[in-house]
Amino acid sequence: MEERKYLTTWKRYMPVIRLHLKKSLNEDQQFKLNITDFESAGDRGKSGYTFNINMENGKVINNISGSAVARDLYEAIKADEAVTTLLNNRSVKISVGKSFILSIKTTHLSAYK
Repeated sequence: MEERKYLTTWKRYMPVIRLHLKKSLNEDQQFKLNITDFESAGDRGKSGYTFNINMENGKVINNISGSAVARDLYEAIKADEAVTTLLNNRSVKISVGKSFILSIKTTHLSAYK
């Protein structure tokens, strides 16, 4: 298993992610990542850097175990107190596609399940 190759890279992005998470409460957010930041951390080759993280109340609800990039982003999110506060009572989907654009969609969780 890979050892947190992307954690340092994600930590550098956390101020931007924090800002976009706040803005995502009103509308979906997107911003372009610098692919060389990730390529220098580790080569994903054909598998690429695409992933989806679905969270409810700050807990991942889908399987991200196959993506070191996603796992390390989640580690960086959990370590950021301001971000974990933003995730309370919310459903958040963070994804990165082939074009290397990070998307954030946030919805409020209903009190009624």
